[in-house]
Formats: sequence, C-alpha cells, structure tokens
Amino acid sequence: MSGHSKWATIKRKKGVTDAKRGALFTKLGNQIAIAARSGTDPTSNSALSMAIEKAKAANMPMSNIERSIARVKDKSAVQLEEITYEGYGPGGIAVIVEVATDNKNRTYPEVRLAFTKHGGSMAEPGSVAFQFTHKGIIRFRGTGEQLQLQAIEAGADDIYEEPETNETVIYTAANELAKVRSALIDSGVEVVEAQLGYEPNNIIKIEDAETARKVINLMDTLEDIEEVTNTYTNFDIPEDINI
Repeated sequence: MSGHSKWATIKRKKGVTDAKRGALFTKLGNQIAIAARSGTDPTSNSALSMAIEKAKAANMPMSNIERSIARVKDKSAVQLEEITYEGYGPGGIAVIVEVATDNKNRTYPEVRLAFTKHGGSMAEPGSVAFQFTHKGIIRFRGTGEQLQLQAIEAGADDIYEEPETNETVIYTAANELAKVRSALIDSGVEVVEAQLGYEPNNIIKIEDAETARKVINLMDTLEDIEEVTNTYTNFDIPEDINI
C-alpha cells in the first residue's frame, strides 16, 4: 500500500525562514531554469508555470524569477545538470535526492557526506527508486470533505490531509499532473505547489526517538545543500515520539 511520508509534512511545516531564504530562492531558481529549457513562456510550458507557482508561494521576488528564466537564453551562463542520487538512512529508510548543479564533482561529495555523517549510505542507481512510484504531486490550501471531493473529481489517485499546515496533498498519475492541476484551479481550489515527484510504495515507521532524530538530521542536512532541489523518503514518525 502506498503512503505519504511524514517528511513531506515536516519539511512544509518548517516553512521559509529568513535564515535560509537565500538558499531556498537558489533552489527555486534552479527549478525554474531547468523547466524553462522546454520553453520560456509559462502559458505553453506547464512545467515552467508550476515552477513559477511554487516560487511565488515562497514569496520569491518576480525579478528573481525573471532572471532564472533569462538564464536559459544566456549562452555564457553555466548550464545546470539534473542528477538523481539514491541512498539509505537510519532505520533503513529509503531516500531519493534530486539535484540541479553546475558542478557534480562538488555536489556528489556533499550529498555523500550528508549520508555518512548521519548514519546513512549512498546506493547504486535504481536500488532505491523501485520503492517509489513516479507521480504528480499537488498541494493546495485547506482540508475537509468538500475539498477531497473536488480533488477526486479532478482526478486525484491518493489524498492526504496535513492539518498542521492546513493543506491537502494529492497524488496523480505523472502524465495527468497538468490536467488535474488545471481542473483544481478551475474549481476554485488554491493550488500552492504542483510538480512531478515520488510517492513511497510502503511506509517505514520510526518508533525510536534517537533514530527519528537521526533521520530528521539527515534530511535537514540534505535540504541545506543548495544544489538539492527535492528530497523524497518513506518514513513516518508517530505523534508520541518526541524529536
């Protein structure tokens, strides 16, 4: 049975802090630049439209967004490379790390160090990814039965409410992402974020507080790497575990 990782909720709850806003804007700018490779007009490039949507939700200035798009047209700018790393963390959790980097010889050691420093290890390509399904992931404001019905009508496969953030996360077939997002927006739902990502096929429950802290420290360290654009994992931490 598939599931929604606790990390998605924890990461969202952390929000955009002033201390990390610059790093966050770098990540978002990289996502926009990559999406813009398929076309710089968001009206005809749904991936770019969704990347811009995510950036605006994080209060990224429009000038930053425009510079990220213009980077694609600048032949002198260093081009970004998309790479996906896989690994295991404390408690046997599976982790997928997506990066956008202009120097993989710098980024790979940083990702590897994050894993080893926090009791994890990197894995061969494909040895972790099979534990996830590539899906469309949409996050929108609010919770409740009415919004769930709207999500189902729009084409959601799975629905998970996050009361802590007053948001709902839905998963769709990867090729249905843009269509479902448009249907939600047309129905009046406030979409915060929409992107392709990974839904874990099974969830690992972390029952031990020390292991839970190690897991969170690993994921935080990975997220602090500027070139890391997304992280996905498959753990859940019961509410009564104090981390």
